[in-house]
Order: sequence, then structure tokens, then C-alpha cells
Amino acid sequence: MNEQRRRILVAAGAGALALRAGTARAAEFSYKYANNLPVTHPMNVRAKEMAEAIRADTKGRVEIQIFPNNQLGGDTDMLSQVRSGGIEFFTLSGLILGSLVPAAQISGIGFAFPDYDAVWKAMDGTLGAHIRAQIAKANLVAMERIWDNGFRHITSSTKPIQSAADLQGMKIRVPPSPLWTSMFKALGAAPASINFAEVYSALQTKVVEGQENPLAVIATAKLYEVQKYCSLTKHMWDGFWFLANKKAWDRLPPDLQAICAKHINAAAAKERADVAADNASLQKDLAAKGLVFNQPASDSFREQMRKAGFYAEWKAKFGDEAWALLEHHVGKLG
Repeated sequence: MNEQRRRILVAAGAGALALRAGTARAAEFSYKYANNLPVTHPMNVRAKEMAEAIRADTKGRVEIQIFPNNQLGGDTDMLSQVRSGGIEFFTLSGLILGSLVPAAQISGIGFAFPDYDAVWKAMDGTLGAHIRAQIAKANLVAMERIWDNGFRHITSSTKPIQSAADLQGMKIRVPPSPLWTSMFKALGAAPASINFAEVYSALQTKVVEGQENPLAVIATAKLYEVQKYCSLTKHMWDGFWFLANKKAWDRLPPDLQAICAKHINAAAAKERADVAADNASLQKDLAAKGLVFNQPASDSFREQMRKAGFYAEWKAKFGDEAWALLEHHVGKLG
């Protein structure tokens, strides 16, 4: 290499290093965002775009570092960290956030939402606003748009679930949560709380005959290998609140808060569309792998839960105001 070319390359390299160092110094606010999903999930794909847009729009003043796939701990761990300020941003299921903010679970009430149209009207409307106000009391800031985790469906190794009668006595795995256990007991099933890491083996060894999850989880965990039927019950919808540590959020000047909120909410809208598109293709993929699908009506399930007192019990727990907001969007439940 001639001397002149060597000097040009050295100078260019030094310039690039200086640019990177200068950019790093320009980030007045360097915040961590953690979540529990793989880097390939639409949430993380859109979060990466979001972080880049925020950096560009704030002219490098705000930098968001993304830590996917439980890199910074489990859900309970990360919830504790976002509350203490160890991390600044975190996305969490409303059903799990319910351990801290009970009202956040209301979006998971069984057979409440018939479709996505009802979900978004409620969660982008008065019900979502009520939940965010309750989250604020826990010293957390929830962004306006909730991200999508999808509708949950029931799989079984023995039979398709056509109506509530088919769940009578069925041994079904549920996550460790009072809401899940309460719902499936009301439906006459025999729910068993089993950690997700043990679900495949529990199905394989017939400890339980069924389980329930969104299609994406059924696919990625290869549950189609140990299940024969998938009933598109849509018995529960779940979403992720994008949470911020309040002190960290308040440190941002109003103009930077507005930019961050704009891009976070825009990313949520894109992630919702991605998940909806994925669900359509996942059903085809899972059917090709041998999973037999059926589409039951929700009437018998709702009626059984009414008879069992499920809706009355949870209305009492959530309170009249929250329940009225839910029923405003989905109709009479109890």
C-alpha cells in the first residue's frame, strides 16, 4: 500500500471513529428498552425502526438501546427494573401487569372481544384510557397505543372443541394466573398451571390433553407435534403495554417526549398489522403440518361462564366503572 493511500485510510478511519464518538456524546438521553420476545418478532423489528426514527428525529439527542428475548431478566424481574429505573422502557402483557395494576387484566376477560375491530376500539378508546390512568398510579407511564400479542386458541390431542360442552373435565394447561384458572374452571375444564417450559412434555406424556396460546406460540414451540386439533376459540385477547419509568420519562423535555411517543405509537400500529398478517399465514402453515382447525361460535362458552358466575365475580373485582367501559365496547357480558 502506498504511503498516500495509507494516510487517507488512516484519516478516514479516525474520522469514522470520531463521528461515532461524537454521535454517542450527542445522545443526551440513552435509554434501555427491554422485552421478552425474540429479535425476529414483529415487536422487535418495529422497535428497531422506532429507535432509529427517534434518534433521527431528535437529532441524536435520544438513543434507545433494545434488549430483546429476556436478556435483562424475566417479566417479573424487568417489571421491577422499570419501576426502579434500572431500565427505562419495557413492554408487558396486561395480564401479567395485573399483579401490580389489577385493572390491566380486564382486556383478558374471556370471550369479551369478538374480533380485532372491537379490541382496538376499546383499547384505543375509553377502556384503554382507564387502564393507563391506573398504570400511572403505579408510577409508570403507558404509551397511548397498546401492542398486539394476539388472540388465544385451544389445542387438543383428543378432539376439536366445538362448544363449552367439549371442555367438560378436559385437562388443559394454563399459565399460572387466577384469571386463566377461574375462566377454565367456569367452563367446566380441569385447568393445570404449568410453566411454559414444561408444556411440550406435559402434552407429549398426556399429563394434560390440551393447552391454549396464540398461533405464533403454537408454531414456534412446535406444539403441533403433540396436538392434533386447534379450535379457533379466540377466548382471550392479549396485548403489550409499552411502559416507561416515570422519572426517566419526565426527564425528557416536552418536545422530546412528543417525538418519542409519536414514533412508539406509530411502531405499535405497524406491529399490529404485522401480527394480523402473520396469523393468516400461520394457520396455513400449521394446517400443512397436520393441525386440524375448526371455528366454534362463542355463544355456548359465554353462556356457560355466565351460569358459573365468572362475569359477576370479575365485575366485582374490577369495579362498576371499568366493567361498564368494557361492556360499552363489547356488549353485555354478565
